[in-house]
This record gives sequence, C-alpha cells and structure tokens, in this order.
Amino acid sequence: MRTQKERMEAGDLFLPDDPEFARMNRRNRLLVKEFNQTTVDELDQRSELLCNLIPNIGKQAYIEPPFYCEYGNYIKTGDNFFANLDCIFMDIAPITIGHNVLIGPRVGIYTANHPLDVDVRSKGVEYGQAVTIGDNVWIGAGAILNPGVTIGSNTVIGSGAVVTKDIPDNVLAAGNPCQVIRTIGEEDHIKWQRRLDDYLEEMGPL
Repeated sequence: MRTQKERMEAGDLFLPDDPEFARMNRRNRLLVKEFNQTTVDELDQRSELLCNLIPNIGKQAYIEPPFYCEYGNYIKTGDNFFANLDCIFMDIAPITIGHNVLIGPRVGIYTANHPLDVDVRSKGVEYGQAVTIGDNVWIGAGAILNPGVTIGSNTVIGSGAVVTKDIPDNVLAAGNPCQVIRTIGEEDHIKWQRRLDDYLEEMGPL
C-alpha cells in the first residue's frame, strides 16, 4: 500500500493531514519565516536559505521576500529566474519554471485541487496537478495560475490574469479567464530593438 505522500506525488487523491506532511510543512514554515525575515544587508544568508527551501532552484535565481510555498521540494526553476515580492507557490504537485522567467509581485501558482463532488470533497481528500512555465516568460503582477496549466515559452501573461487553461508559445494573454490577445512577433522585435538601440547609443553597453 502506498503512503499518502506517494499518492500525492502520483497525482492521486490523498489525505493532507498525514503526519509526514506535517513534518515536511514544519520544516518549510521555519525556512520560509527565516527567509522572509532577512534584510537587504543579508543577501548571502537569503541566498543560502532559498537554496535550502527550494533545492532545485536555478543559477542566478532570486526571489524577493516575502515569499510563501507549501513545501519547496516540488518547485524547480531554470537559470536567471526572478520573482517579485509576495508570491505564493502552492507546490503539492510539481511547479516547473524555465530559464529567464520574470514573475511580478503577488502572483499565485496553485497546484492543489479538490473533487467537484461534494460527497467526495467532504471526506477531506485532495489532489495535485502540475504547473509548467516555459522559457523567457513574463507573468504580470497579481496573476493566478490554476492547477494543471502550462504557459508556453516567450509568452507574456497580463497582470491580474486568471489562467485556467494552457497558453501557447509567443503570445500576449490576459483577462479572467485568461485568453490569447495576440501573437508576439517580428513587429514587436523591431519596435523594442529600436528602443534598445536608442538606449545603448545614449548610455553605452549593458
């Protein structure tokens, strides 16, 4: 017979009040509290705590406190990842984030789900659905990513969006529920390259 943790990791129904989860969550809460109490003068300590909290965090990744997560063990980020303050990552299922991803303040990424049927839900069981974010994604402030969604690479999610279904590569998407507004294409590249060229001409190399 599988443990409740093994059932959770398989995406099956499980009971969250198992003692093993309590032990995991206690460790997490202590690390989160210590991380969130660090100051701007304690960046080395903050980095060390973050690596303990999220063992699979990428190189040159940074999260601005305060930050909250369920366990941390089920979060994996690519390199050059940045999350602004007050983000919540509920990782009872994997949250996988690509390289060069920017996440605005107060973004919520949720993998925990509950049965729609009230009789089953009242038994206290729940289950998780993984969330995946591709490379070079920007997620605007206050966006919510619901269980099971995938965000394609090079995509921008507008602030306040509520993502309930997969969003493809190379698009701007926003709204509640989040929908594709348009493709991000060559015209965008030309426009923003010109603005970058203006900056470089005035200010010099980045």
